[in-house]
Amino acid sequence: MRDVYIVDAVRTPIGRYNGALASVRPDDLAAHAVRALLDRTPELDPARIEDVYLGNANGAGEENRNVGRMAALLAGLPTSVPGVTVNRLCASGLEAVIQAARAVAAGDASVVLAGGVESMTRAPYVLPKNDRPFPAGHTELYSTTLGWRMVNPRMDPQWTIPLGESAELIADKHGIGREQQDEFALASHRKAAEAQAAGLFDAELVPVPVPQRKGDPVPYTTDECVRPDASLAAMAKLKPSFRAASEGSWGSPRPEAGGGTVTAANASPLNDGAAALLLVDEEGLAATGREPLARISATGVHAVDPQYFGLAPVEATNRALARAGRTFADLDVLELNEAFAAQVLGCVAEWPEFDPAVLNPQGGAIALGHPLGASGARLAGTVAHQLARRGGGTGVATLCIGVGQGLALVLER
Repeated sequence: MRDVYIVDAVRTPIGRYNGALASVRPDDLAAHAVRALLDRTPELDPARIEDVYLGNANGAGEENRNVGRMAALLAGLPTSVPGVTVNRLCASGLEAVIQAARAVAAGDASVVLAGGVESMTRAPYVLPKNDRPFPAGHTELYSTTLGWRMVNPRMDPQWTIPLGESAELIADKHGIGREQQDEFALASHRKAAEAQAAGLFDAELVPVPVPQRKGDPVPYTTDECVRPDASLAAMAKLKPSFRAASEGSWGSPRPEAGGGTVTAANASPLNDGAAALLLVDEEGLAATGREPLARISATGVHAVDPQYFGLAPVEATNRALARAGRTFADLDVLELNEAFAAQVLGCVAEWPEFDPAVLNPQGGAIALGHPLGASGARLAGTVAHQLARRGGGTGVATLCIGVGQGLALVLER
């Protein structure tokens, strides 16, 4: 098997729902990330790119089913460059990176692009067809922004509970109280704000020109959801989003039965964004004329009961580290997607040898945002940039996935 290198990784700033990127189509957003990535490696002939892998969790709207191919065309790549879209829900972007890396490792390609995109703002509504023509009754319209829709009635009902209720189950299982979750969320915002101020995201961010009703497009340059002014006092005012509040003490070590702890403050928001990475083998690396950020070392995937989807990264990461011949003691950084604070804290509780000091050092999705199909690619890219900035080390990018899956990638430099 060939070594696989990440030469470069870029991402757009992440926009909040109906925020700065609301007017930008997802295919244009992905194309912008692809074009910006290639512009940073001018020595590479785009005709050498053998495939484009993009993750996307929706695909029901302007992505036009195969946003990988659409983005390649819109980015101005030669029409001879193929494109494919992959979907592993919240980990679609990381799945795209892994599938692209496998193609290179197997010798099927030398130069590939990988990444992901999601516009949760522009996710369409869908109207299912009726079983019979000319129905007399009403028909339900489904939002495709997030979560279950048109659920098969044969599914076990406990598998199809809302994602936030799943986070509540993890909080129940591990005795994670509301205050602990809010403290984690506050730390995410503070770390992200400090990273912004220190310019730690500059190497990966590419501004997006946002069309205006009048005048020239305005460049959108920074992640929109980071709150430097976040406080525990403000978070405490929010009501639980999925369960009624407990009648017990707010910060009790173990929430009372039925008591809600998950709020909008300690969960990731809805977002828009895109990311792209350039992956190569030794021959492809020579064609870029660049030093790689990192090398892809190993991957891991695992599945659990769907109602505990947030804990699936535990075994996925364990498997990836074992395949890489590494342990938690070897890690310089672990980027675990922050779908919910309870979910991250639950994973950490099941990693007794893990040092939380290396967890999400630049903040996570609670602060930065979680554009579903892009998040996994963002995590892989930010780990690669952190290892390059450190001058070496080992890192992991991992995510939980709705319906009970986890995916992990080990990078080394």
